[in-house]
Amino acid sequence: MALKPDRVVNPYGDDISFFMNEAAEKGGMVVMSTVGSGAAMDQSAALVTYAVSPSGKLPMGILMQDMVNKDLTQNHLNPYNGEVQIGGKVWLSTQGVVNTNMIYPGLTIAAQDAAYVGPSGLLQNVDVNTVATPIVGVFLSSKDADGYAKVRYNIPTATPRI
Repeated sequence: MALKPDRVVNPYGDDISFFMNEAAEKGGMVVMSTVGSGAAMDQSAALVTYAVSPSGKLPMGILMQDMVNKDLTQNHLNPYNGEVQIGGKVWLSTQGVVNTNMIYPGLTIAAQDAAYVGPSGLLQNVDVNTVATPIVGVFLSSKDADGYAKVRYNIPTATPRI
C-alpha cells in the first residue's frame, strides 16, 4: 500500500486522459512519456510512466491506482483496491494532499521541505539532477515509523526551475 486513505484530492485536478503500460504501485509521481494529439482522451499514444531518471521530464500527477498484470481469464481485477490492467487508463491527481510512502529511501524528510520528482516515481526533498527539476509540492510532515509522509502537491502551478 503506497497511499493511506486519509487524503484530500481536488476533484477538478483529476486527469483521466493518459494510459500506462507498466506495473506500478499507486502513490508516486508519474511523468509524461509520450503524447497524443488534440484532446487525446482515448489515444493509447498518451502515456505516462515512472521514469528511471525524471530529469527534464514533465510531471503529470500522483498515480491513484495500482497498475497490475493479471491473467484476466483466471482472476478479476480488485475494484475495491482500484486495480487497473497494464495498458489501461489511469487516474492521476494533480492537486491535493496525500500520505505516501513513495519517498526516496534514506532521506530525512522535514515539514516544509520542497518535494521534487525522483527516480521511479519516488518523491524526494533534494534536487540531485543536473538539469532543471520542477518542484511539485511541499512535505507537510516528516516520515512516520512506516515510512509515510504527508505531501501537498499542485502540478499545474508548480514552478519549474531553470
